[in-house]
Amino acid sequence: MDTFGRTVDYLRISITDRCNERCVYCMPEGYKGWEVKPDHLTAAEITRVVRVAAGMRFRKFRVTGGEPLVRQDVVDIVRAMAATPGVEHIGMSSNGIRLAGLAQPLRDAGLGTVNISLDALDPVIYRRVTGGDVARVLAGIRAAVASNFERVKLNCVLMRGVNEQELWPLVLFAAEHGLPLRLIELMPLTTADVLSEKNFMPVGEAMALLSQRDELIPQPDRRLGFGPAKYYQLKHTGALVGFIGALTNLHFCETCNKMRLTADGKIRPCLGDQCEVDLRHALRHEPDDETVKQLIMIALQRKPLEHQFRSSYKPCRPMTAIGG
Repeated sequence: MDTFGRTVDYLRISITDRCNERCVYCMPEGYKGWEVKPDHLTAAEITRVVRVAAGMRFRKFRVTGGEPLVRQDVVDIVRAMAATPGVEHIGMSSNGIRLAGLAQPLRDAGLGTVNISLDALDPVIYRRVTGGDVARVLAGIRAAVASNFERVKLNCVLMRGVNEQELWPLVLFAAEHGLPLRLIELMPLTTADVLSEKNFMPVGEAMALLSQRDELIPQPDRRLGFGPAKYYQLKHTGALVGFIGALTNLHFCETCNKMRLTADGKIRPCLGDQCEVDLRHALRHEPDDETVKQLIMIALQRKPLEHQFRSSYKPCRPMTAIGG
């Protein structure tokens, strides 16, 4: 429990800051942080953090990046996490580019759920946002569904003037495949100027656009996973759509239950706050897990009441280096 009485039992673990896409909201142009390979935690170090965290009653874990599937030992990492006593759930966030060939091995290793980024179905718009090929993502989605994960969710970052015309096609796609779709407000996580009045679309505006096509029925008791999405069922299409309003929801942080481990071994108590606690030195020079535990506890006690995104937040490192 943190100093504000919130139960924090969810650790999101970035295993790399590399990515095979260059999403405008995640990786700034020219970013080359991954060139410093020795800074990244090894699979054994990641597993050690999971073991210590599980001993502190962390129960839910998510493997992120960068893009986690570009790391060659990702299946081994998931398997080791799944074998750790106290771990109750392992999820993954992916862009889906390499998922077609890895979905079943990951499921067999113990991965429970997967969230796949899908910011557009139109190939041109998708490439504009991510630099990638949407056909490969769709193949990854199909493979994930066929691999019988506990749940597959789709994530879309809202960008006015970029992908608002894609929202309804995405809703229809989600409904057709029986997948929840989450619409997420843009956050200033690459450079400070990535977020502007021109390109920011609040979730309220997205709800209004969808309401022109279908009736949104609130699902106040619907929880899919452990995040802050507020879900609505669309009456006629049957789609289940979640809205994540980190900037416009003034109560967004009240029940926050998570911390993050960056690929280079920093515990970050809050995505929208610069505070970090270094674990890497202890992992490499302190054989006693108690030191690692104490550092995680220090990070937990430094978890702020709320993020700083509404206070002229200026990122000191981009989202791809923090972890999704």
